[in-house]
Amino acid sequence: MSDVSIVIPNYNGIAYLKNCLRSLSEQTGVSAEIIVVDNGSGDGSQDYVRRHFPECVLVCLDRNYGFCRAVNEGIRRAAGPYVILLNNDTEVHPDFAGCLLGAIREDGRRFSCAAKMLDYRDRTLLDSAGDCYCALGWGLARGRGEPAGRYASGREIFSSCAGAAIYRKELVEKLGGFDEAHFAYLEDMDLSWRAKIHGYRHWYAPEAMVFHVGSATSGSRYNSFKVLHSAGNNVYMIYKNMPFLQMLLNAPLLLAGFAVKYLFFVRKGLGRDYRQGLLRGVRLCRQHPERRVRFRMGHVWNYAKIQLELWKNILLFVPHL
Repeated sequence: MSDVSIVIPNYNGIAYLKNCLRSLSEQTGVSAEIIVVDNGSGDGSQDYVRRHFPECVLVCLDRNYGFCRAVNEGIRRAAGPYVILLNNDTEVHPDFAGCLLGAIREDGRRFSCAAKMLDYRDRTLLDSAGDCYCALGWGLARGRGEPAGRYASGREIFSSCAGAAIYRKELVEKLGGFDEAHFAYLEDMDLSWRAKIHGYRHWYAPEAMVFHVGSATSGSRYNSFKVLHSAGNNVYMIYKNMPFLQMLLNAPLLLAGFAVKYLFFVRKGLGRDYRQGLLRGVRLCRQHPERRVRFRMGHVWNYAKIQLELWKNILLFVPHL
């Protein structure tokens, strides 16, 4: 049995698969099962993997079901207890998988461990050192755009970016996997939040390095598709993971945060997409009330720790305002 399974969701990503899969074939110190889940690509991705990387397990879906469905399919097929999720537009360091595996094995309370993601085009810059979320309803990739030498120490984080992170398969399945209603964006933060409610932790492992192109599928950092889905998924994520009293407590900050975001996207010509995204989020809440995390008194201390983190993380956004 392999030490770890690496799941790569793909949709029309043939331009990136060569570098990604080649770098994975050069991993040292660990045996890895590589699972490529293709979301009905029309660019020849499936034939390319069959011809050039026959050692990979190829799962072919009939159409584009989104990131969440793809990774859930891969996780179900994973043979081992640990699963690394990896974006197709990446190139990994030779000891990437081994470092992530070592990090999650260090502490049985770790639900996930995030890699140090560097900018693919300018490798002197960070892309992400783990994700955080604050009481304004804003998410942030720590360190994005900062010098690559920073964030050199491991630490607990709010959420692991599923573009390059390892998970305990048993715990992911226990919590219901990635919510496929998200389709794409914030699904990893939603799962991380659910895990924190249950007392699990997420760790940033800087020794595991990966170079990331970013927005390879959606096309750019800010675009209609991404804004619409991110806005809606944010509303849905808050609804799922905050009990009523916590939502009431955070309501003033959340409303202020959504207003600032709206003005930001209006300036970029994407205000209409943001409004439609918020409405999409409301529809998701109405369609899936059963997916709300059930409040349990035994988790009160976990909710309190999460709330303190949401307040504290506002300070991380000050330099970006």
